Amino acid sequence: MSIPVEAFYLTPGAQGSLQQQIRAMVTQGILAGRFRPGQRMPSSRGLAEHLGISRITVTLAYADLVSSDYLTSAGRSGYFVSENAPRAPEFPKTLQRAEAVNFRALTGGRFSQSARVERPEDWDRYPYPFIYGQADPTLFDHQNWRQCALRALGKRDFAALTSDYYERDDPLLVEQLLRTILPRRGIAAREEDVLLTLGAQNALWIAATLLLGPGRRATVENPGYPSWRSIVAATGAEAIPVDVDALGLPPDRVAGSNVVFVTPSHQCPTNATMPVERRVALLEAAEAQDLVIVEDDYEFEMSFLKPVAPALKSLDQAGRVIYAGSFSKSVFPGLRLGYLVGPPGFIAEARALRAMMLKHPPGHIQRTMAYFLGLGHYDALVNRMKGAFRRRRQVMAEAIAAEGLTVAGQGGFGGSSFWMRALETVDTEALALRLRSEGVLIEPGRAFFAGEGPRNYYRLAYSSIAPQKIGEGVARIARALGQGAAPR
Repeated sequence: MSIPVEAFYLTPGAQGSLQQQIRAMVTQGILAGRFRPGQRMPSSRGLAEHLGISRITVTLAYADLVSSDYLTSAGRSGYFVSENAPRAPEFPKTLQRAEAVNFRALTGGRFSQSARVERPEDWDRYPYPFIYGQADPTLFDHQNWRQCALRALGKRDFAALTSDYYERDDPLLVEQLLRTILPRRGIAAREEDVLLTLGAQNALWIAATLLLGPGRRATVENPGYPSWRSIVAATGAEAIPVDVDALGLPPDRVAGSNVVFVTPSHQCPTNATMPVERRVALLEAAEAQDLVIVEDDYEFEMSFLKPVAPALKSLDQAGRVIYAGSFSKSVFPGLRLGYLVGPPGFIAEARALRAMMLKHPPGHIQRTMAYFLGLGHYDALVNRMKGAFRRRRQVMAEAIAAEGLTVAGQGGFGGSSFWMRALETVDTEALALRLRSEGVLIEPGRAFFAGEGPRNYYRLAYSSIAPQKIGEGVARIARALGQGAAPR
């Protein structure tokens, strides 16, 4: 029995080449049980005419499927589904019963209900996306990243690609961190001081889980990174929000805590940079009160207005600072690769905790990043991003000034966003929903505050929007605010 050509169709906008789409149609049909072993495939000529494509494309796809043992070739008789083709297991179909357990009540919703900055998944389809932290395809070094990834797939790196590191990390990437990244922050470290993580979020969770628990207290910045409060709560500890000022977290407000979470180089979300004098004071307070400090040093690479200040960790003489870094903002967020730096005793515990969850980040990603760093591509990418961000920042600053909008925090070193304030009568969550219909995305600020907090703050990022779009996007925001948008 032959498989009819009508079983095949091309989907507009589908990913991959035509050859890859044909392969996917055949393999999916076989694995789903629609195409059975021994069935004859449509002729290459017939399928090509049906799909309106070149016959050679179909022939190449069939040849590729033969090499994978999905199809067999019988000369002039054509192609057939192989008897040895992979098959999906067959189980009797059963209907899903109604959910017998109320999992929301069982879990208390303590994770899904955590505060987060909401953004649509299709943010890149909006013409004016002032969205923070996403990669700009016009700036990313696709070619060299691909070359590093291909090199990491080679035979010489077979062990790095395929081996289980157990609790270890790729020594080549750790070496690059110790030689290139950490010295730029003034941090001198050894291999036993470093642990690789799945991004900074994973690093912060590991640190909080080790350092906190029921009965303990953690100082968090207010406004601050929303996940900090959620992570602290998940440990059973109490989060103590402390209001930041124009210089960041006040050191005299951390009394009564066991752990302090802080973003000294680039406060989230106000962009304030803590001066060295205050960093020293914070370390002195930690020493006097026997505290541990967790430093999230995100986005330090984007310091294009002034040289970046040294990391808090670089001033630490007593081993009280746990340093968290990430490549998410400088390379791309989907990379999910970060690191922790701390005393060997802490890192040993962190490594054991990580092993309970995921053992280690994927070996291929680690080795690719090691090559990207070692060959100088990372520095070239960061340099290109800094230049682009400088130009976009200038365009946005001029647009904000021209429209009379109020900047609540912009920082003096660079970064990729402005922290904005509207009139107290404005609810920026409702404003954001209204602006979506006009193609504009902003980030409401309520999630950054503990408790209720003010509702009239919002963040405008320029990392993911083209410079020529910034002026009109800001103008639309100003018009919406001028129309009394979303009163409380």
